[in-house]
Order: sequence, then C-alpha cells, then structure tokens
Amino acid sequence: MFQLSSKRPRPDWLRAVLLGGMLSVPAAAWSQPAGPVWIDGVTEPHRDITMAFPVFGVITERHFEEGDAVRAGEVLVELDKGLEQLEVNRRQHVADLARLELDRVKALAEKQTISVSQAEVDQRQAEYLIAQAEVDLAKEALRRRIMTSPIDGQVVEFFKEVGEAFEERDEVVRVVDTRRCHLVANLDESLARSLKVGQSVELEVAGGSGHLAFEGRLDYVSPVVDPASGLLRVKVLFENPDLRVRPGVLGRLRLP
Repeated sequence: MFQLSSKRPRPDWLRAVLLGGMLSVPAAAWSQPAGPVWIDGVTEPHRDITMAFPVFGVITERHFEEGDAVRAGEVLVELDKGLEQLEVNRRQHVADLARLELDRVKALAEKQTISVSQAEVDQRQAEYLIAQAEVDLAKEALRRRIMTSPIDGQVVEFFKEVGEAFEERDEVVRVVDTRRCHLVANLDESLARSLKVGQSVELEVAGGSGHLAFEGRLDYVSPVVDPASGLLRVKVLFENPDLRVRPGVLGRLRLP
C-alpha cells in the first residue's frame, strides 16, 4: 500500500505562465492571428503521481528504471519484508489448525455419536474467524511494504536508492501518464463566461521551432476567481498517444 503526496513545486517560470501568461513567447513560435483570442498556458500530464510508503523501512528491490513504461498493478519498489512474510506464514498455520478443529467438531455434531453442544460449535467457529482475520492483518502489513503503480504510465524519477533507509511518507517514486495531457491556463473571468465543460477547444502546443495543433476538450473551469490575480483557471484535456508533446512546454488555447 502506498500514499500519494502532493505534486512537487512548479518552477518560477511555470508559475509565471499560470498567473496570467506573463511569460513572453517568441513571435516566431506564435504568430498571432487576427480575430480569435488566444490564451497562453502550459501543458502538464493528465496524471502525475508521487508515491510514498506508509511505513519506514529499507529498499531492497527496484523493478524499473527511470524512463521505463509501467502498467497499473506492476510492482515498482519493495522494502525489506522478511519478518512480515514469516508472520503471514505463522498466522496462516494457526488459521489452518483452527479450521481443522472446526471441521472436526462439526463432524461430531452431525454424527451425534458424541454429545457436542451448539455453543462449542459456535466457539470453534469464532476461533477460526478470528484466526483468519489475523491472517488478513498480517497480509496487509506485508502488502504495505510493496509499492505498485496505480496507473499505466512512465517512471519519471526515483527519490530513493536500493539499500537506502527512509521514514514513512518520504517520497519514493514519481509516475506520470503522458498519453493524455492538460493545457492549463488562467484567463479573465469575463472571457470564461461562455465556456462550458465538455466543449471542444482548439489548441497549439510548442514543438521544435514551431507548434503542434490539437483539438481538446474543456475538462475543468474553476468555480472561483483568484483574488490576487483576478484570473480564473481552466484545463483543456487533449490526447497525446504518440507522445509528441512532453508535458511542461508552453501552449495556448483558442477562445471562440
């Protein structure tokens, strides 16, 4: 089991873009067409997850390298877990024994050759259920020492190396899904009044010496205006299956 931590702080130039497109873009990259309104923004992954263990420990195995593609459910990192595995085995033996005793008492009660009260059957049943619950608890303690990817994506960064100890909730690995991206922009509230979540939006994203054109879908319009800047945040989702866009580059959206 793992816990998700908040995204790492954006660099100053990203904050500048998100606070109103204050970062200038060279005219060669963006030629302003007459008529439509274009709003500058910055791209980011559809999902960007930094994970941490809920327990302390020492990393013993790392199954991927930075840049590798991963599938949801694949094991990324494992901690030392010898004691936890032994506890699972011990609890399982106790549960197996409790199950055998329950079956024996039930068989005697059915044959009625020996007097077995219902209270005794109930007692054995309770003992077995408790033993099985303790197995589940031991398995959960073991599972907390194995980190799996919650998404299909790519490993961006490992923050800990094999053999390194750490405290609980320390950042361990960051995984992103860049097959879908958002263009995030801030615009004046008056410009956002006609926007509706789900509508199609034209995008241009920086790439090489020019730009790439996309059609996206308005995925989010903030319900509040930032009182410091007077701007409203919007996010446009667009498909990036061939990974032509590396999130973090500049882009712009066209308002109707």
